[in-house]
Amino acid sequence: MGMTMTQKILASHAGLERVEAGQLIEAELDMALANDITAPVAIKELEKAGGYVKHKEKVAFVMDHFTPNKDIKAACQVKCTREFARREGVEHFYDVGQMGIEHALLPEQGIVGAGDCIIGADSHTCTYGALGAFSTGVGSTDLAAAMMTGKCWFKVPAALRFEIKGTLPPFVTGKDLILHIIGKIGVDGALYKSMEFTGEGVTSLSMDDRFTVCNMAIEAGAKNGIFPVDKKTLDYMKNRFKRAPKIYAADEDAAYEKTYEIDLSALKPTVAFPHLPENTKTEWESIPVQQVVIGSCTNGRISDLRQAAEIFKGRKVQRNVRAIVIPATQEIYLQALKEGLLETFIEAGAVVSTPTCGPCLGGHMGILADGERCVSTTNRNFVGRMGHVTSEIYLASPYTAAASAVLGKLATAYEVK
Repeated sequence: MGMTMTQKILASHAGLERVEAGQLIEAELDMALANDITAPVAIKELEKAGGYVKHKEKVAFVMDHFTPNKDIKAACQVKCTREFARREGVEHFYDVGQMGIEHALLPEQGIVGAGDCIIGADSHTCTYGALGAFSTGVGSTDLAAAMMTGKCWFKVPAALRFEIKGTLPPFVTGKDLILHIIGKIGVDGALYKSMEFTGEGVTSLSMDDRFTVCNMAIEAGAKNGIFPVDKKTLDYMKNRFKRAPKIYAADEDAAYEKTYEIDLSALKPTVAFPHLPENTKTEWESIPVQQVVIGSCTNGRISDLRQAAEIFKGRKVQRNVRAIVIPATQEIYLQALKEGLLETFIEAGAVVSTPTCGPCLGGHMGILADGERCVSTTNRNFVGRMGHVTSEIYLASPYTAAASAVLGKLATAYEVK
């Protein structure tokens, strides 16, 4: 029996010829990541153990959740991480002015790439599977051990295959694809499994679509999501990725627990209603909204901002709606500025924020009051996720979010174009 992409990457990093689902291994890491919330916990555990950072070039700290600091506690967390990074000589440290949302920043800066084995003390570390890497989230104590040893223990995951065909219709994106999949299999439908995306339809998906899909693999309970490496992947990494990419492909006789067939051309704009990402709908009655957030590690990339601007152009945000746009990195912010997208957002009546995770986790820059509804391009809509426990979050694509801001109710781009 052959191996999946994920199994091949793990076998290589464990120094083994082959691995099987359920096997326990110790694998060498190419990158270990933490942010301003999770890094201080890992640092405390490392110092308690009397350890130090073994591979200074294989650790990244990105100050993105509460940065610029929202309060004294946030400032102290960043100070702790900043001083530790300087003391230990951590190569990849990103603070105000250089930082971005971690899962957009690391691929953009060429810090992660094809064939890598990556962990991060953040559940959405699975984003980098879009590059053909194995990447997954871990706890802060696991990260502390990884910083000290350069290794991590894994149980090799079984795999699900998603056979993709066709192309996406207008105003339908990778966000609609992954919401469709989660709605189909449920929030535990891929529990501790690898979600492997294959088929001729993959070539029609942009890299940003793939990042979005892999980002939300964890919302189906997956250990990781992964795409094959093709020309688009290589073009993205060219002159960007700092190391030589290693390309792995699944064997023809690789074992998958189940195969799902997805026809992209049949998809519609999809929204996850409160309070789970699996609660997806493509039709609904009129639902007024008070806030719209366009950004996050899921949908804050330049193509996402272009999609939102396409809807906002020549239109106004409905008077009773607060529209917040958050470019995911400084580079994306600058590109949006050069393309005139920021002007479009501001003229429409939206506000534009510095890169931050802020509102996604109810941190800052867009907290919801009691009873308020928000259409958001983020990844989770749990009870109280963005603020008050009686508030509601509707997960959607940038097209749908922007259309909702313009009409003042949950709406698709088809209703304004």
